[in-house]
Amino acid sequence: MTIAQAIEVLKIEADGILQLTEKIDHNFTKMVDLIYKSRGRVIFAGIGKSGIIGRKIAATLNSTGTRSIFLHPVEAMHGDLGILSQKDIFIGLSNSGETDELNILLPSIRNAGCPIIAFTGNKHSTLASHSDIVIDVGVTPEACPLGLAPTTSTTALLAMGDALAVVLINKRKFSPTDFKKFHPGGNLGHRLSAYTTKDIMLTGDAIPVVTENTDMATALEILDKQNLGVVLIKKPDNTLSGIITDGDVRRMLVGKVDVFEKTADALMIENPISIDEKAPLYDALNIMETHQITVLPVIDTEGKITGVLHLHDILGKGALKFNGS
Repeated sequence: MTIAQAIEVLKIEADGILQLTEKIDHNFTKMVDLIYKSRGRVIFAGIGKSGIIGRKIAATLNSTGTRSIFLHPVEAMHGDLGILSQKDIFIGLSNSGETDELNILLPSIRNAGCPIIAFTGNKHSTLASHSDIVIDVGVTPEACPLGLAPTTSTTALLAMGDALAVVLINKRKFSPTDFKKFHPGGNLGHRLSAYTTKDIMLTGDAIPVVTENTDMATALEILDKQNLGVVLIKKPDNTLSGIITDGDVRRMLVGKVDVFEKTADALMIENPISIDEKAPLYDALNIMETHQITVLPVIDTEGKITGVLHLHDILGKGALKFNGS
């Protein structure tokens, strides 16, 4: 009897997932394209079982190259809505589409300029009517014999999230090497020997960098915005010229230096410690420990800036303290 019931539950839930294959339409394509082109994050929100599923989908997307976070609707009502920006995409999860704690947020999210996507089993719900894209995850019946506990519906919700993640993996051409970058767990020695600086470093817009003649007000804005504790100074040909750290700025202020009357090259530390992009990670870690620093500019053989490496990028926050402690 027990085995038969368990098998029946699995059949019901499997059938629920198969029902979703008939619901994938142009809305799914619109959602994928919107997320793929976005420069912000995907914000998931839901209450109860839907919230738990939302956390899992966000975790899967994070580990496969799509920045995502979970926002608890109740916490959002008490200040956490401040994390939203116009670049972000909001995905609300509710089988009924009538979850009050979620729906009360929708006008504020709309005012913040975020596109809204609904994962719901009710295409005519309040959540659906306030959304730009509606993903139908409605399936029947629930595997629960009472029809009360979310079972088939949450399985379907999770499966739709997995479908989104896998499609994005293919669209981004996400590789096993990329996957390793987001899963640095395992033996520390293997990580340090398996990767080069280039594999881990931050690149492009993530590099806090300004030209030598940049005024310090602008340089400090970049330093604060990128939140790495440094701003790199470059020559016109992108060669590394110097560096300014948070600590340098504090010492300047204590020394009564009129920071805002200067340009970056006047206050920078010239010829800063750096590392070649082809160097193994253990070299970077040794340099950081020797010099008691947490950030390294990364350069190529011509001395041009190609990236920046933070200790957290090597080991993850809190994973290492200097001197082996």
